[in-house]
Amino acid sequence: MLNMKMKIQMNIVKVSLLFMIMLAQTLLITSCEEDEKTEPVQYGTVMDIDSNVYKTVLIGGKWWMAENLRVEHYSNGDPITLVGQFTNDYATWDSAAPAYSIHPDATTLMGYLYNFEALNNPAGLAPAGWHIPTDEEWKQLESSLGMESSAIAKTGWRGTTEGDALKATGVDNWKRYDPVWATNSSGFNALSGSCRLFNGEFGYPGRLYTGFWWTATEDQTEPGKAWYRYLDYKSSAVFRKAFSKRYGCSIRCVKD
Repeated sequence: MLNMKMKIQMNIVKVSLLFMIMLAQTLLITSCEEDEKTEPVQYGTVMDIDSNVYKTVLIGGKWWMAENLRVEHYSNGDPITLVGQFTNDYATWDSAAPAYSIHPDATTLMGYLYNFEALNNPAGLAPAGWHIPTDEEWKQLESSLGMESSAIAKTGWRGTTEGDALKATGVDNWKRYDPVWATNSSGFNALSGSCRLFNGEFGYPGRLYTGFWWTATEDQTEPGKAWYRYLDYKSSAVFRKAFSKRYGCSIRCVKD
């Protein structure tokens, strides 16, 4: 009787070990399959007319800048007007002339804030062979990160975690807010550069909280507005809307 019990116990142990081995093999195979599906992020570089070198990244078949633009001259060599560096210069910024500004709290990599008139200047802001992305190209970027087609053309907050996939990691780049986690899985490295309002004031609450990026697409229903993208430290999604061309936003470029 005792031997019978021992045999039963040994069989139970054998079955348990066999199950654990099979489970481990299944997990290993699944992990390997996921690794094979995950393509490594590809990076490159591009230089602007001021000899600033930017990191670039391949996302959805297109090369994007992985840093905010910080050029001070148009592509023809003409200087871009700098307005109110480190100060609130209301009257000049509100004049709607092509200009750029620097957020008082910005680091060099945060780049500059350009109004739409500077972006739209025929002389051009982008490095040779590159251009300012359109609203449609931003949609393609978002789609490549998994945003559903039903959400792409909507205004306001759209998507699920695409914003986290775009955001740079680290507390020096975005304020920490659980459960929102910047992953930068896309390599886009979006930085919280804030914005400058049409009246010359800088966006509240400022850097580490928000990031705004122009598209090259004007709003066809309201000529004084253009489309932009907005990321917030409290949201994992991506905000899309049109607002005044006199705002100052960060700029990313995409390869022709």
